[in-house]
Amino acid sequence: MFNFEDFLVRARARLLPQPAITWDYSDDDMNAKARMIPVGVKPKPAAVLVPIILRDEPMVLLTQRHAGLSQHPGQIAFPGGRIDDGESPLQAALREAREEVGLVPSSVNWIGYLPSYLTVTAYQVVPVVALLEPGFGLVLQSDEVDEAFEVPLAFLMTPENCQRQSREWQGMMRHYYVYQFANRHIWGATAGMIRSLHDSLYP
Repeated sequence: MFNFEDFLVRARARLLPQPAITWDYSDDDMNAKARMIPVGVKPKPAAVLVPIILRDEPMVLLTQRHAGLSQHPGQIAFPGGRIDDGESPLQAALREAREEVGLVPSSVNWIGYLPSYLTVTAYQVVPVVALLEPGFGLVLQSDEVDEAFEVPLAFLMTPENCQRQSREWQGMMRHYYVYQFANRHIWGATAGMIRSLHDSLYP
């Protein structure tokens, strides 16, 4: 059974104190033959906030991307985006979270980092794990975010809820992680980073 106090102890001991740019986690995981990330690609730096809300039942804040976006429309994501020149991953994640959903940086209590995650769109994403006290307000940037919602942390940290699915791509089968919560289909890089959080804390 999931225990949040144990989760916090593990998070403070095992999350990275500094960003680590690696090629160990990517959208091509489980896809040695059906690779989509070009060899030798120069990734663009990005960061996302992984916000854990300290409710009686701890929750994770996620967004549904605007249906009219050119990349990944309608998909579920963490607040975040590209790192601007001179920014740290933490600064970028906080700025993007404020721009996308109105999350005030002072309400965010940083814990640590996950290893970076390389996406098929050639973004090297640094996940920033943080705690949020209840009572924060949200203001969605309507041209980027259609909705913000919460998923129980316990659900996401339960291995049986992480499914492996596949679909055909250019005559080959690509495999990926999926978390199906109610009517929410969480997959792609977001699911990969959630799985990375679990595996980092529960090796």
